[in-house]
This record gives sequence, C-alpha cells and structure tokens, in this order.
Amino acid sequence: MRSHQFLNLPMLAVGGESGLVSRPRGVNPCTPHTPCTGYPSPMAIRHDQGIVLRGYPFGESDRVVIILSPNNGKLRTVAKGVRKTKSRFGGRLEPLTQVDLVLYEGRNLDTITQVSTIEAFPHVRDDLERVGIAGAMLSVVDAVAQENESAHRLFLLLHRALRVLNDGPADPGLLTAFYLKLASLVGVAPALADCASCGGHVDVERFSFAAGGVVCSRCATPDSVKLRPGLLDYLAVLAGSELASLPENGGLAGDGQGLVRRFLEYHLERKFTVAELPGG
Repeated sequence: MRSHQFLNLPMLAVGGESGLVSRPRGVNPCTPHTPCTGYPSPMAIRHDQGIVLRGYPFGESDRVVIILSPNNGKLRTVAKGVRKTKSRFGGRLEPLTQVDLVLYEGRNLDTITQVSTIEAFPHVRDDLERVGIAGAMLSVVDAVAQENESAHRLFLLLHRALRVLNDGPADPGLLTAFYLKLASLVGVAPALADCASCGGHVDVERFSFAAGGVVCSRCATPDSVKLRPGLLDYLAVLAGSELASLPENGGLAGDGQGLVRRFLEYHLERKFTVAELPGG
C-alpha cells in the first residue's frame, strides 16, 4: 500500500479528457469566457486525499465522514448509503485510514463518489493499546484542524505518528511527544526551559497551565503543580526527538503524558481521550 505518494499533492483533479481541472475548493468556475449554462459543471468534481478522523450517522443510511486533508484541512464529507449492508465503500472510510477521494462539491457537505485506501495501519487496528493511542491523536487533531486551510504539516505529523505506531513497539512516550509537537505546530508549546513568567532559569520546578509552562519559585502561584525530578528534562528531550527514536522514560511517561494532555486541554478548551500507556 505504501507505493502511493502523499507529498506534493495537487490541490484538485488534473485536467484531461475527463474535463477536470485543478482549482482551489470553492472557486466559481463561471467566467465571461466560460459562462454557466445551468447544467452541473464537471468542475464540481475534485480529487483529494486525507486521513479519516471520525464519522457519525446522517439520515437513514448515510454517514458524515470527517477527514484531514493536507491541501484543504478538515473536510466534512458525506458518504451516501455507506451504512447499508452492501455499501460499495466497505470499510474504507473507517477512522485511521488514509484514503484517496473523488468528491462532488456540495453547498454544505462534499459527497464522496469514489474512495480507495492508501494506507490502513493494520497493526494499529489489531492492538487495543495502539487503537487507544491513535484515537487520542485523532481527537486532538480534530480539535485543532481548520476547514479550507492548508494543513500539510499537521497531516505529516499525524501520518508519521501513525506509521511509527504501526511499524514498531508502542513507545510509552509516543503520544506525549506527539502532543508536544502538535502544541508547537499550533503555537501553544509549553515553556520547558526558562520560567514562562519572568524568563528566569533558576529554581524552575513547578508548572503553571495558565502561565504557559514551567515557573520559578518567585512566579509560582497556588495553582501551579510541583514537577517530579527529571520530568522537565524528559519532556524537553521528547519535544526535540524524532518520533521513531524517543528517549528512555525512566518511569516518567505517565506523568509526562498527563501533564501535557492537561496543558493542551487548558489552552484549547477541549477534553481529550485518555490513552493507556503501552504495557500499563
């Protein structure tokens, strides 16, 4: 399945005999040189791809499918008849699936007319611990992704994390590292070196969600939390590590994950899935 390429994707379908042309989503195809005729325009059909984040029932047999596209951010699409026993889509629109799509642009929801699987991350699906970790990743991505905005870096981060989770043993620090990298990507990364309030670097042993990270003893407030020895250094190394080569956690993985998740919940004003640590 990995023969497919997801980098340098065209935003939309490429022109040819099909009559499809590349254009940003939502651009009006009617011009003085190509006036609208009242018939459905072939340019309403476009290609895209992405990772399925979630879905929910819509009507009697349809399903709304939320997808992260590298080109267009969060897509809200509808799969007609997908809940029927003999649906032509099968299980290709389940969460944790990277898919290639043909979409018909609608007023509120784009309709999926064709779908094929690029990557299904099978080893994630076969393990409950990995499913929990992946579900937590999808939950936070769903919270930060925006519609009609390019999301290449967010897509690449999620795809890389799912591939690492699929290809090797689940590292206890993977979800925490993912959280930290996502926080940096959206501009809410916690301060992990110097005091978030005064910039000092002496006696920074407490963590304040409101202040934005570690704080020194002079800036600490009653709601700041005391950090376990070594936790700050562990989080700082995680934030700068490749997802495929994370450091030993020294028994700090649980505290690190809980702290960073609560930090994201505070700043994004959302509650996220709590995932069990691998081997926990």
